[in-house]
Amino acid sequence: MSTHAKRERLLLADLLEAAGPDAPTLCDGWKTRDLAAHMVVRERRADAAGGIMLGPLKARLERVQAEFAAKPYEELIQLIRTGPPRMSLYALKQVDEAANTVEFYVHAEDVRRAQPDWTPRELDAVFANALWSRIEKMARVLGRKSPVGMVLRRPDGQTAVAHRGTPVVTVTGEPGELVLFAFGRQDAARVELEGDKDAISRLQDARLGIAM
Repeated sequence: MSTHAKRERLLLADLLEAAGPDAPTLCDGWKTRDLAAHMVVRERRADAAGGIMLGPLKARLERVQAEFAAKPYEELIQLIRTGPPRMSLYALKQVDEAANTVEFYVHAEDVRRAQPDWTPRELDAVFANALWSRIEKMARVLGRKSPVGMVLRRPDGQTAVAHRGTPVVTVTGEPGELVLFAFGRQDAARVELEGDKDAISRLQDARLGIAM
């Protein structure tokens, strides 16, 4: 596993373990047990995980995920911590780096920022740049449902167009915060929004991210 993905995986496992199975998360309707089950199914049940992106498979995904959520919570945490089975695509370093760095970062923050006493996490420059590189590549997919034009901007001026259109809202923040915003965690992301007041309101309420 890559350095970033492995670190975020272990951090998420630790956060889930510390929070317990019934703590809130930023994922609508999910407790920590549900989030843990989601992570396990995503890596270990390819036959069901397609429901994350494909509507016709959503019912199967929900059924399989519920079955995993019924397992002992400690077992789910251990499955996350040890990683995917050797035959899984996620066991390949390149796939792990590409697919899991952002995934585990976002879900770690889903656990952290659902707690009342959370504080911003300072990311090292290398990791921040890695997140920015991914958000640049994924911006159009993440912002495809935006009701207004959306531009993501780092404090140093680097930008990525997430959705073309008018009026335009510019979202400025550190890469980790931009990732959270673009993945639909608008309320929890510490960013600055510039643009028409109504457009900003519409963007804050939009359903951004990958899931259908």
